[in-house]
Amino acid sequence: MKRLPIRFKITLWFTVALTIVVFFTCFIVLMVNHQVIQKTIRDNLVVTVEDNVDEVEFRTSIDHVDLPNETDYFIIFRGGYLEIDDDFMDQVNEVYTALYYADKTLIYGENPISSKASHLEFIDSKIQRITVNHTSYYIFDRKLTLEGLEGLWLRGIVSENQGKTQISDIIKFSLLLLPFLVFVSAIGGYLLAKKMLRPIQMISESASKFGTGGELKQRIAIGEGKDELHQLAESFNGMFERLEEAFETERQFTSDASHELRTPVSVIMAQCEFSLEEPRSDEEYERALQTIQRQCRKMSKLINDMLDFTRLEMSADSYIREQIDLSELVQSVCFDMALIQENGIALESEIEHDIVFQGNRQLLSRLLTNLITNAYRYGKADGHIVVRLKQREGEVELSVSDDGIGIAPEEQKKIFQRFYQADNSHSGIGTGLGLSMVNEIVKFHGGRIQVESELGKGSSFLVYFGMSVELP
Repeated sequence: MKRLPIRFKITLWFTVALTIVVFFTCFIVLMVNHQVIQKTIRDNLVVTVEDNVDEVEFRTSIDHVDLPNETDYFIIFRGGYLEIDDDFMDQVNEVYTALYYADKTLIYGENPISSKASHLEFIDSKIQRITVNHTSYYIFDRKLTLEGLEGLWLRGIVSENQGKTQISDIIKFSLLLLPFLVFVSAIGGYLLAKKMLRPIQMISESASKFGTGGELKQRIAIGEGKDELHQLAESFNGMFERLEEAFETERQFTSDASHELRTPVSVIMAQCEFSLEEPRSDEEYERALQTIQRQCRKMSKLINDMLDFTRLEMSADSYIREQIDLSELVQSVCFDMALIQENGIALESEIEHDIVFQGNRQLLSRLLTNLITNAYRYGKADGHIVVRLKQREGEVELSVSDDGIGIAPEEQKKIFQRFYQADNSHSGIGTGLGLSMVNEIVKFHGGRIQVESELGKGSSFLVYFGMSVELP
């Protein structure tokens, strides 16, 4: 059973369920029909007898009656005549009606079980039930009350089995039609299930082909629609797009990292070969070792930045969020960074007090340090860096501005890419991961960052965080 296709399982379950529903429906219908038919039989019995009550009259004389041409039936009765109208239904639709004396002597009509029901007393306007030879009969009596008819009774009788023929026809019809309907429904259900499950099959086929990055460009196309399967296909397509983007990003990251590491490795190899080719002076060995030391430091910083970036990107849950005094944190970082005084650049701060934020102290410190370091790197000599922190309308705004070289408009969208450096003259200073790390830290805290810059006039990096609270 576990190896059967899903569409077959759905069809089988649907067919079994439909068969059970049809069975119980037929059972209920037959039960209801039996009750309805029996009620109809009883009602028909009462109506027939009641109609016949009006068809019996007493006449004192029939001298004026043209007997040869008369269709009514006349019986001598108590010095007069009983006139039985020709509309008297002594037998119709298996309902038998007979006229009796009070002592159960038959006067007119027909009663197929008169001998078996002779013991049954007359009860006016009440249906009685009697069983004869395992067959049930309904009996209905009416007392005649018109003048001259005193002491006479009409008795109607009908077999309960009158409805068996109708029920038998219904059963035969059901046995022929319902299995056919179940069969047609099963075939339709199978085709419908196959059509409905086609998108899942397409998803499975597409997923099985995604063995390499190049095949991630494939998408699941099942047409327009808003049902759950179309939503599933859209979710898979979105997942494939993210996977393709992640693979491309990782491929680019690997390529960039290899490129960035190639230069210091090449320099180290060159210095080693230079030192080993022939004996060198102490000064030459010292310069070679200093060069190797600088390149090793550069590689170490690059590797550490890459590890930090990967950790933040892949294991963000390892960084704990806590309620921190952001004002105090920014003030502390600015105090430490102001001691650098690189190229005569002065660091100033405008910090609003008592701003509390839910975040990670280490990452927020890294964010601000990277922005200030970047401002030092691209600032002009004897220039200024201004760090501002303020809170307005439920949002925290942190900005770092400089009056340095600025960033060209076409490069402002690229500066947050890994290993990208806008100014080639500074390419040997940093690793190209600083602003990428800033961008990831901002995303980690659910914030946003934007750049305002003009060539030759400086740049401003503005970071916005939500969900800030006031200190008590």
